[in-house]
Amino acid sequence: MPSLLPPFLALLCLGAAAGAGSARPAEPRDEPWCPYKVGAEGEAGGRLCFRTPARGFQCSARACRAHRSPGGGLVANVLRNGSVLLQWGPPRPAAGLRGFALNCSWDGTYTRFPCDSVELGAACRDYLLPEAHGSVRYRLCLQPRFAPPRPAGPAHCVEFRVEPAAMRDIVVAMTAVGGSICVMLVFICLLVAYITENLMSPALAAPRRA
Repeated sequence: MPSLLPPFLALLCLGAAAGAGSARPAEPRDEPWCPYKVGAEGEAGGRLCFRTPARGFQCSARACRAHRSPGGGLVANVLRNGSVLLQWGPPRPAAGLRGFALNCSWDGTYTRFPCDSVELGAACRDYLLPEAHGSVRYRLCLQPRFAPPRPAGPAHCVEFRVEPAAMRDIVVAMTAVGGSICVMLVFICLLVAYITENLMSPALAAPRRA
């Protein structure tokens, strides 16, 4: 009796080849983490860290104020709690992109001081500055880095000023007091309208006796 093993192996090989030919290439997925390094006082290096991107974030008028660089390549969202969320898009073209370099400085009384510099991975599209000093004017510049021989791209710079914490508290308090006053005025107007409609009108409309 002839062996059935060679035909069976041939069928398996044909099926594997057909499956490989019909397989579709895997679609690229967005990386879930943003790798970065922070260097103190403008120095490069530092420990490698990871953060979750803030996808879908939109700056509302009550919660933050958006500052854009010339051309709109970099957006600084200054939040009410004093933190700053930076957002940017991918460079065009993005071939050979290795990452981004974020440089920071702020104005002192007589000179400009550097703050922490950050090296970000190519998948990063935002970065959060947890705390910014109030009443200080910041300048942040983001520059894409490419693999050689392509040179680094032009930097996108944005400048902004964070209002002091005391001023933020005053604004919040004034907003709360203003809302309470508006509610009280509406209540008083409704009360006056009710008195005028139900108490004074019948007395004026009553017929006079002879």
